[in-house]
Amino acid sequence: VEELTFNAVRLQPGVINVTVLNDGPDQVSIAQVQIDDAFWAFESDRGTVLKHLDRTTLTIPYPWVSGDTHVVRVVTSNGVTFDYEIAVAVETPMPEWRFFAAFTIIGIYVGVIPVMLGLLWFPLVSRLGKTGLAFLLSLTIGLLLFLLVDTGREGFEIAVVMPESYHGVALLFFSAATAYLGLEALRSWLSTRKSRANPGIVSGRWVIALLVAIGIGLHNFGEGLAIGAAFAQGAAGLGTLLIVGFTLHNTTEGLAIVAPLANERTRIVDLLKLGLIGGIPTILGTWLGGFVYSPVWSVLFLGLGVGAIAQVVVQITRQMTTDAPAAQFLAKAPVLGGLCAGFVIMYVTGMLVG
Repeated sequence: VEELTFNAVRLQPGVINVTVLNDGPDQVSIAQVQIDDAFWAFESDRGTVLKHLDRTTLTIPYPWVSGDTHVVRVVTSNGVTFDYEIAVAVETPMPEWRFFAAFTIIGIYVGVIPVMLGLLWFPLVSRLGKTGLAFLLSLTIGLLLFLLVDTGREGFEIAVVMPESYHGVALLFFSAATAYLGLEALRSWLSTRKSRANPGIVSGRWVIALLVAIGIGLHNFGEGLAIGAAFAQGAAGLGTLLIVGFTLHNTTEGLAIVAPLANERTRIVDLLKLGLIGGIPTILGTWLGGFVYSPVWSVLFLGLGVGAIAQVVVQITRQMTTDAPAAQFLAKAPVLGGLCAGFVIMYVTGMLVG
C-alpha cells in the first residue's frame, strides 16, 4: 500500500517546494509531478525512492500566481496520485528579521498585552470577601475548563489527520500526562521550598497562580502555532481572524492568573512575571508555526497545554474544598454561578475565533 503525506508546501518566487513523507509500509518511487494538471520538471534533495518514514523535498520551478489556487499532484511509478491544494498562493515567510519582527509583534498583541490587561483585575480581586472569592475561583475553573476542552479538541483534530506512523492520539495523551505529572512535581517542590529572601514565594496561592500562568502559557503557545501556521500556509484571512479572536479571548486569562492571589500581598513585579509567563509563549508559538510548522509540534504542545490546565483545575478545586466535601461545596450558589459565568465568558469570546 502506497501512502504519501504532504508535510510542508513552501512558496518562493518562481519555485514551489514540496516536502513529502512515505507513511506507508511499502517503498514508494516518485515518478512525476503535476501542477494544475500539467507535468513539470522537479528535483528531489534525497532521491525519488522513499522507504518507510523517508522524506524528501521536491523543488519545482513554477510561475505560481499570488492569490490564485494551485493543485500539486505527485504521481508514483505505480500510477498512484496524491494531491495537495494550495488554496491561496502567497510567499512563505522565511527566517528573516522582517518576518521575525512581524510575528513578534503579533505575539505581543495577541498574548502579552491581553494577559497583562487581565492582570488589572488584581486591585478589585484583592478586596473580595469569602463569598466573592469562592465565586471568582469558580469563575477561574470555568475559564480553564473551557480552555481544557477547546485545547483538547484542537489537538485531537490535528492528531487524527497526522501520518499514522506518528501515532498522533497517543502522543497527545502522553504529552498531556507528562505535563500533568510534571506540574504536580513542580507544585510539590515549590510548596516545600524554603526561601528566606522571599517567604511569600512558597504560599499555596502563589504556587497556584504560577501553575495557572504556566498552563495558560502552554495554551497560548498553541494559539501562536495556529496563527503562524495560518500565515505560512497562505491563509491570511484566517490568520487575521485568529488574531482578533484570540486577543479578545486572552483578556480573560489575566483574571484567571490573579484570582488565586485574592487577599494576598503581591508585588507588582511578581504579577508582571506571571503575566509574562502566560503571554510570551505566544511569540514563540508564532515563530515556530510560521517558520517550521509541523503537526507533531502542534500535537505535542497542545497536549502539554491540556495536561497543565487539567492539573491547575484539580489544584484549585483541592484548595476550595478543604473545609467541605467537593460535591457539597460545588453545589453552593456562588460556586455554580462562577462556573457557569466562566464558561459563558469563554464561549462568547471564543465565538469570534470561528
